[in-house]
Amino acid sequence: MRKNIVAGNWKMNTTLQDAQALVSEIVPMVQDETTGSAVEVVICPPFPLLPVVGRLLPQGGRLHLGAQNCHQKESGAFTGEVSAKLMASIGTEYVILGHSERRQYFGEDDELLSQKLKAALGAGLKPIFCVGESLETREADETFQYIEKQLKNGLFHLSNEEFAQVVVAYEPIWAIGTGKTATSQQAQEVHAFIREQIARAYDAEAAQNTTILYGGSANAQNARELFSQPDVDGGLIGGASLKSRDFTEIIKSF
Repeated sequence: MRKNIVAGNWKMNTTLQDAQALVSEIVPMVQDETTGSAVEVVICPPFPLLPVVGRLLPQGGRLHLGAQNCHQKESGAFTGEVSAKLMASIGTEYVILGHSERRQYFGEDDELLSQKLKAALGAGLKPIFCVGESLETREADETFQYIEKQLKNGLFHLSNEEFAQVVVAYEPIWAIGTGKTATSQQAQEVHAFIREQIARAYDAEAAQNTTILYGGSANAQNARELFSQPDVDGGLIGGASLKSRDFTEIIKSF
C-alpha cells in the first residue's frame, strides 16, 4: 500500500520566531487522534531553519523533516549551496527536487535534476520529484508529452530499488500562486497518466506503490475532493502550509 502524504513547502518564508510558533501550533493539531491518522506529514522549511524545526518535531511519529532543494555534489567549493549529506546528518528525511520555481528561476534542467536525485538517494534522503506543465503547454494540448519527457529524462534512469524511495508531485504550473486550481478530474487525469508511465518504465507493482502528490494551490476548501481521486495520494502544499489551521484541515481531508 502506498503512503498518503501531505508536505508543506514553506518556500522563502518565515523567520526563526515564525517557524517556532508555526510548528508549535501544527504539532499538537496533527498529533490529535482525529487528524488524518493515516497521513504522513512532511515540513519543508528554509535551509537555516531545518535544525530548529527538526528539534520541534516529535521523534518516531508521523511528522517528518524535509528540505526544499539540495546540491548535486557531496561536498566542495560551491559557495552558498547545501549538500544532501549535510542535510541528512541533521535529521532531514525528504527533499523536494525539480520544483517549478527551481526550474523556472534557476534554470534547473532534467540532466541536473537527475544528478540531484542520485545525490539525495545516496545520502539516504527521499526525493519528492516535481513535474508539471505551464499554461502555454496545456493550452497547446501538449501536457502529456511534456510530462512524459520530464519523467523519462529526469527520473526514469533510476534503478527499481532507487525509484522505490521516490515520491512524485504533479505541479500544474498554471495553478500555482495564481488562485487557479486544476479540477479534481484534471488532477486525476494527469496523476493516472504519471502512474501509467511508471508502470511502463518499471512495472505495475512499482506504479501502484508510488505516492503521487498534487501540487497546485490545494487548500482547505478543495483538498477533500482532490484527495478523493483514486490516483491522488496527497498534496505538496505551498501557501496554505504557512497557516496551521488550514494545513491541519488539509491533512484531515483524507
